[in-house]
Amino acid sequence: MRLRFDDSVEAFRVELLEWLAANRPSAGEMAADPSLSTGHAPEWARRWTRQMFDAGWLVPGWPPARGGRNAGPIETLVYIEELAKARVPRTTNVQGLGIVAPSILDYGSEAQIRDYAMPLLRGEATACLGMSEPDAGSDLASLSTSAVLEGDNFVINGQKVWTSGANYADFCFLFCRTDPSVPKHKGISIVLVDMDTPGITVRPLPEIIRPEHPDLNEVFLSDVVVPAGNLVGEMNNGWAMANGSLAHERGMVWVSAVMGLEEAMSELLHDAPQLTASMTEAERAVANDQIVRLAIDTTAARCLGYRGFAKLARGGSAPEQALMKVFASEARQRVALVAAEIQGADAIEVGTVDMDGHQSIDEPQGTWLEQYFHSFANTISAGASEIQRNIIAERVLGLPRS
Repeated sequence: MRLRFDDSVEAFRVELLEWLAANRPSAGEMAADPSLSTGHAPEWARRWTRQMFDAGWLVPGWPPARGGRNAGPIETLVYIEELAKARVPRTTNVQGLGIVAPSILDYGSEAQIRDYAMPLLRGEATACLGMSEPDAGSDLASLSTSAVLEGDNFVINGQKVWTSGANYADFCFLFCRTDPSVPKHKGISIVLVDMDTPGITVRPLPEIIRPEHPDLNEVFLSDVVVPAGNLVGEMNNGWAMANGSLAHERGMVWVSAVMGLEEAMSELLHDAPQLTASMTEAERAVANDQIVRLAIDTTAARCLGYRGFAKLARGGSAPEQALMKVFASEARQRVALVAAEIQGADAIEVGTVDMDGHQSIDEPQGTWLEQYFHSFANTISAGASEIQRNIIAERVLGLPRS
């Protein structure tokens, strides 16, 4: 069987590639990283988002007024694949573009769309997603950050954690509890909170590999006063909107996951002869068996993703979509682990540490051990593997809740 796209899709691909060749940001620009030292998203990223918006390439499936060109789902698939191949991000504010903006467009008022969603799409603002808390991670409904309505304002108190980009975001799409007297799923609302509002403290959480460029943060809210008009949708309907918000993130997440897996597998196949050169014949046989199994998993991931996507494109349901997040992210983790184990003691040398305790990484893509460390984030973001398995068991296989 030979998979191919029809002529109109290939024409779409050519148009995209020609536009990218003429307009893409340089590698030097993209090396800039948002951090505490800048306090905001890189200027190149803001310019690039606006450029893509104006040309209709930001979200091709949307109408031109919202940064698209009314493209179909197959064209959107090709678009995401080609951006990944070109190593060009749509945005450095992934949550803002992938979750916050479409959620505001779905549920927000005209004023919220004008003042919050459209600036995101034009690269004029960035957003963070205030979901997880110290005692409410995968169990989002257990959140305790409170928003009490006092006259025309909400008074918000609580804490968020693992908040990506909060250290340079302009506003937060904040999930909070507005009615503690009802079952936990029924008392949640969403409020748009400007990050420069008094009472907000952001504390970055330096990562083990690149502490100089923190992206995850703790956010503390102490008597933060927000206009009641910043409530998104209906009061206490946040749980339903949360499911819709996360659906935006998961809709095409499998494409990036599979392409990341394929890239890692290609790198392992390239490195394998050198990594196994000093092994005994028996050791090399074991290593080669592991690598071949990973190659099979990688091909299976691509086929599984296409199968599910084809069902969705025809308007059907696709249980494969529920499986893809777990399968691709964990296969990517296995690739890095097998490579690091084959590499042996040399894998430990992930960089050097200066006198101040700061680590420098010599390889832009990271060593195999560094990739293994980072792979754990992929099994958590967009739905932890444990939670995804529960969803698959209950909603796909129809097993009873335990």
